[in-house]
Amino acid sequence: MTVVVFGSINMDLVARTPHLPAPGETITGHEFFTAPGGKGANQAVAAARMKAPTKMIGRVGDDAFGSELRQHLAAAGVDTGAVATNAGVSSGVAVIAVDDAAQNNIIIIPGANGRVGESDVERLAGHLVGAGALLLQLEVPLPAVIAAARQARQHGVTVILDPAPALDLPAEIYPLVEILTPNEVEARQLVGFEVNTPDDAARAAEALLDRGVKTAIIKMGAQGVYYATQTQTGDSPLAEFVPAFEVKAIDTVAAGDAFNGGLATALLEDQPLATAVRWGAAVGALSTTKPGAQPSMPGRAEFERFLQAQGE
Repeated sequence: MTVVVFGSINMDLVARTPHLPAPGETITGHEFFTAPGGKGANQAVAAARMKAPTKMIGRVGDDAFGSELRQHLAAAGVDTGAVATNAGVSSGVAVIAVDDAAQNNIIIIPGANGRVGESDVERLAGHLVGAGALLLQLEVPLPAVIAAARQARQHGVTVILDPAPALDLPAEIYPLVEILTPNEVEARQLVGFEVNTPDDAARAAEALLDRGVKTAIIKMGAQGVYYATQTQTGDSPLAEFVPAFEVKAIDTVAAGDAFNGGLATALLEDQPLATAVRWGAAVGALSTTKPGAQPSMPGRAEFERFLQAQGE
């Protein structure tokens, strides 16, 4: 069984600053670095470092970043055989500012990610045989995401969609999704009301289940995670709020991607949903203790030591 990731591959250009600049404000930062990123690639690296067999389907440009991004994925243990290269197109880039409180803002230039389409979905189909989960995000064109979800359902593969960046989603996509994993901002975009507390998350999850999603997981950062899932009998949803692990966060970039990689790995190993959510929360928490997106993803040994220290 494998985890297949269909989505974006970016190079992150990261500036660390005392605070995030206001409109029109110029500030002096204290560090700059580049790091491989992109929500799709981040999730692939998170799963691979957790020792899940992982394949990446996506696109890079024929520039220096494209070659470097491939190398980073391969070094993490991700199968990059299905990553295509677009001639004459830049690789995707994310310009990220991170402040001393570990908050961030991000500007994404899609580059080759914007060219993901029908041919990539066709290439995906051959990699779904024997797959346990397909991880999707919204940094590649939405029609390709929907088509990929349809392919996965036809192959009996669990579809896990991280609806990020926040977009309005068409009604047709919800029944294709086994597990939907928005954060508070993305959940608000989808359901139309603020999602600030566990009670808000419960309302949001119920609304998403009503649209056809099998399981809704609301990621609430330092508060924790709320999840709800439909039962087989149509009874009231099974639901739980999972408090966050306490860590010293220095950079929250890609914490949600880390969560999804940990979640998918647990499900691939036949862990129950409650355990899978805990694994996702632990991997996400660990990722915030290091700078960068893919460089922050913990290895399996680090993850296991962390859980052991938590008494789990």
